Amino acid sequence: MNGETILIAEDDSAIRTVVSRALSRQGYRVQATSVASALWKWISDGEGDVVITDVGLPDENSLDLLPRIKTLRPDLPIIVMSAQNTLLTAVRATERGAFEYLPKPFDIGSLVAAVQRSLSQRRHRADAPTDEHVGEEQLPIIGRSPPMQEIYRIIARLTGTDLTVLIAGESGTGKELVARALHDFGKRREGPFVAVNMAAIPRELIESELFGHEKGAFTGAGARRAGRFEQSNGGTLFLDEIGDMPLEAQTRLLRVLQQGEFIPVGGIHPIKTNLRIVAASHRDLRLMVRQGLFREDLFYRLNVVPIRLPALRERAEDIPALVQHFLSKAHGEGLPLKTVTPEAMQRLKGYRWPGNVRELENLVRRLAVLYAEETIGEEVIVSELDQAQAEFPAADSVTPASEESFQVSIERHVDRYFRAHDSALPPPGVYNRILREVERPLIARTLAATRGNQLKAADILGVNRNTLRKKIRELDIQVMRGP
Repeated sequence: MNGETILIAEDDSAIRTVVSRALSRQGYRVQATSVASALWKWISDGEGDVVITDVGLPDENSLDLLPRIKTLRPDLPIIVMSAQNTLLTAVRATERGAFEYLPKPFDIGSLVAAVQRSLSQRRHRADAPTDEHVGEEQLPIIGRSPPMQEIYRIIARLTGTDLTVLIAGESGTGKELVARALHDFGKRREGPFVAVNMAAIPRELIESELFGHEKGAFTGAGARRAGRFEQSNGGTLFLDEIGDMPLEAQTRLLRVLQQGEFIPVGGIHPIKTNLRIVAASHRDLRLMVRQGLFREDLFYRLNVVPIRLPALRERAEDIPALVQHFLSKAHGEGLPLKTVTPEAMQRLKGYRWPGNVRELENLVRRLAVLYAEETIGEEVIVSELDQAQAEFPAADSVTPASEESFQVSIERHVDRYFRAHDSALPPPGVYNRILREVERPLIARTLAATRGNQLKAADILGVNRNTLRKKIRELDIQVMRGP
């Protein structure tokens, strides 16, 4: 029914067969090969409407073939598949003109959808310059788990844009590393990367820190100082822990983002901004918006492209690679070279890691410094993790709170909420905001316990099913259905 021809280059005969059959069922003509030379001949002869190719072909790496294809036929969409599920592979595939990058194993439906999108768009993608000297060992982010593959795909798609990005993730998940990757692989890579931690700046100095000040603007301002916006001109400004920015500073930041210019403290003339904004927070900014602690309009200005970084416990399969990376890094800094036994590695993979990758790195450095043995065994890891759990018990290991302590915790939260506004009163609607704040986790947890069964959840909550459905929509709760 389609008539278009799909060219497939895949060395694995099983994958080649499955992909060919799936596309044939969609009505596409399929030509399949296992080598790059045959694929190149078809393309040179003008055949094919879409190319699907694996990176590792027996006679040539298809990433090296991509520039030649784009030079000869710039409008030919190319979908790249790869088992080398790294950020570098995703970025290089995108930079060299790939329409889509699919890490193996992939869902066949995703491949068919990518083919359909490529045929409908058929637009030329300009080649972006590549850095041939970037090696695997120099990658800023480690991990090949499915959650990280998705992060790599998002980063790769953003390399040719200046879109504002908001990174969410627990402390220690590597938010600044992702921000740096967006800069280093993006079109502003030649410009400066300026990072500022909003939680570390005193409230009264935030405007001066961000926008600079003129000489004599306030007591102690003996000379003009360029702020972070001016310092990052032509590059990327990374606003870490944006959720810790006070409301008055949020208002000033929003104005700058809207107008594209700022005025230094004590200044008269506006300065145009020419930079990319990447923001990050470990806080739930949507919740803060509902609480009146974060401006809704600023949130949507920042949340153009959201990226959620997985906690380390969500990608435990990456722990061996991370451990090896940190051991090699420690050895490069002059510390003894260590290895970890398989049993010890299993213990590391089973730990919850409340401090995420940062906690893992600290542990590895401690192992390299404090233990004389070259091979770290299970007993050492058990001892270290037991000590960590004793110092910082996991939330699910704490004795459940009584009804009275739950009330006390609510009182404390409400008290913090009012104190956060200093001498000012909270904005109108605090009653409904507090109720919604309790409602959302209660409903979400009940749905998780019933594995998405809304009838059971409504019965447990004691509400009508239609009411539950309405609340799910209003509170933007994602329902994950289980077996």
